[in-house]
Amino acid sequence: MKIEPSPSLPALVTPTPWEALKNFTDARIALGRAGVSLPTAAHLAFQLAHAQARDAVHLPFDALGIEASLRDLGLPTLRLHSQALERAMYLQRPNLGRRLDAASLQTLARWQNQPGTAKAFDVAFVLVDGLSPLAIHQNAVPLVSLMLQRLQADTTQTWTVAPLAVVAQGRVAIGDEVGAALRANCVVVLIGERPGLSSPDSMGLYLTWAPQVGTTDAARNCISNVRPAGFAVEAAAQTLHRLLSQARQGQRTGVGLKDDVDQQLVNTEVANPETNRPARWLLGATVPDGKR
Repeated sequence: MKIEPSPSLPALVTPTPWEALKNFTDARIALGRAGVSLPTAAHLAFQLAHAQARDAVHLPFDALGIEASLRDLGLPTLRLHSQALERAMYLQRPNLGRRLDAASLQTLARWQNQPGTAKAFDVAFVLVDGLSPLAIHQNAVPLVSLMLQRLQADTTQTWTVAPLAVVAQGRVAIGDEVGAALRANCVVVLIGERPGLSSPDSMGLYLTWAPQVGTTDAARNCISNVRPAGFAVEAAAQTLHRLLSQARQGQRTGVGLKDDVDQQLVNTEVANPETNRPARWLLGATVPDGKR
């Protein structure tokens, strides 16, 4: 028997007036309230999101699977490891995640000594599990594939690409050591970002010109939140290609390199929840239809 709520009783959950904005973001907004507390559904969703974030951090990194997928792109691959022996050490000793272990250094040295190895490369891509192996599993190979297509199709300049490196238990700075060993002018680190409560699969891209051990974060450019529900892989590849070209032209990254694309208006139109009409977003504010 189905029990219908009595129309004479007040609703248990009080909604918020900006409920429609939930259609445009995964952020935890417009949760409503039940009395002075969160509704049960919102509380359970929070617990689930927290569990998913923890799972993303501790998910085993499928380096072999990533390496196999990268081979289909037509470039050699190198499987490397940081000095952090296992996950607990990686989380407790961030410094160990920034340097390669002895076996990885030997792998790089053997590759460099092979006959016919190029003396230098324009760019090296380094795929690192970081704090979310899930992000690399889902987003890294599609991003690299799109980037290789863009670099090959670039009619303004030619690009030489180093072997694709896959690093387990790594931090952002480990790309500096890999890039320097491969003699790459620029290194791009694809790394799993610290999971948020709505983004366990978020990947970050870190671009560094003239990578060397000891390079600080001030010398890097970052493209963050690369994932289907965030910054789409296609858009991230376009931005990364543009930044790579600018870095190559100016011989620098970091605070000396800013993306010069016009960000005043985002071309994608969204529905205005108040009028149900299209509106453009201008630095966080809507532009009325009649004033575009």
